[in-house]
Parts: sequence; C-alpha cells; structure tokens
Amino acid sequence: MSLYVEARIDADLDELWARTQEPSQHQRWDLRFTEITYLPQMPGEPRRFRYGTRVLPFLTIAGTGISAGEKRRADGTRTSALRFSSPHPLSLLREGSGYWRYVPAADGGIRFLTGYDYRPRWGRFGALADRAVFRPLMGWATAWSFDRLRLWLERGITPERQVLHALAEVGVRFGCVVTAVLAAPMVALAVLALAFVLPPLPTTPAARRCLRNPPPRTRAPRVLATLQER
Repeated sequence: MSLYVEARIDADLDELWARTQEPSQHQRWDLRFTEITYLPQMPGEPRRFRYGTRVLPFLTIAGTGISAGEKRRADGTRTSALRFSSPHPLSLLREGSGYWRYVPAADGGIRFLTGYDYRPRWGRFGALADRAVFRPLMGWATAWSFDRLRLWLERGITPERQVLHALAEVGVRFGCVVTAVLAAPMVALAVLALAFVLPPLPTTPAARRCLRNPPPRTRAPRVLATLQER
C-alpha cells in the first residue's frame, strides 16, 4: 500500500470498531468524507456503500465501494477491507482499495492502522498532480483524522468541538505572527518558526502524532485480495 497511517488508541475495541464501521459515526471524524451511507445488500454479498466529499458548498464528489470484515481472529485482531471508485469527472481519484486493521497491544490499547492505494485519472497531468499535491494531502488528512478519532475515544472531545479547537489554535498562531510583523519585524521570523515548530495543544488533532511509515514485513490482509477479484 502506498499510503500508511497508524495510531495508538487507548479504548475499548468494540467501541473503536463501532465508531469506524457505522457510517453515521465514521463521517463525523474522517476529514476525507462528508457523508457515508450503506446501500441495499443481497444475502452473502459484501457490504456496499456510497460516499461523498463536499469540496464546495454546491459541489459534492461522490463514489461507491464494497467492504468486507474479518471481524475476529484468534489473537483478537480485526480487519476490514474495502474497494472503492468514483465516476465523477472532477474526482482525481479513479479507483482504489485498502484496509483497516485493529491490533490489540500487549500492554493495552489498540494499534489502529490503515494501508491504501488508488489510481488517479486525467493522464499524465493527474499523475503529477497526485504526486505533488493530492497524495501528500490524503496522507495528512488520514493521519489528522486518526488523531481526531483518538481524542474522541480517549478524552471524550467530540469531532465537531475538535474542529473549533484547531481553528482557534491556528487563529492564535497566525495572530502572534501578524503582531510580531507589525510590532517587532526583527523577531518576526523567529515567531513564524515557533508557530510552525511548536506542537499542537493536547486537545487539538495533529497528524504528526501518527506513524506514517509501515513497520517491516507489513502485508495487506487476504480478504483484500478477495474483494479485488469481485
């Protein structure tokens, strides 16, 4: 998988599973999606869903996918795999696949991780835009969302409230930089550097708190190959 994100979350596994598998819960914390809904399901078929991302007040880019879960293994690990695609002409993302894995840690807590990849559209221009902008943005958005989920589970801070925390903190940092530029131009660069270097407050989500490189010998789950054959 080209994109990998892992977060350590101290929470109940069933609660984490519910907040990531129930569409009404998932869409609250995941920055990549505005809406997620399940589609009618035939007996024995993988779960089908529709997702949408609002990029402008009047424009939502939608797609569909299928998912399947290896809900339990002997060691307590759970896995959910999915395949997705978007026919929308404005969607850079054409199709892709990925997985979520929930791994109980020996000292308590859960390693919640994802690996996924996709194919962009728009030919060579799309490939360049994806490498330069979209793929790094997707990696950051995934990590930021995972930390947002962690804060929701560990501290009880709702995803909506966390957005307010993040906006307030950005506003304060920006205000400090502007004040330094106006009042003390000689130290403005130092203030700007501090605004970027200082870590976010503990109640503000931060992508930097997540692992972005997979450990050695990380492999996609077998259930993902089953989905890709459908």
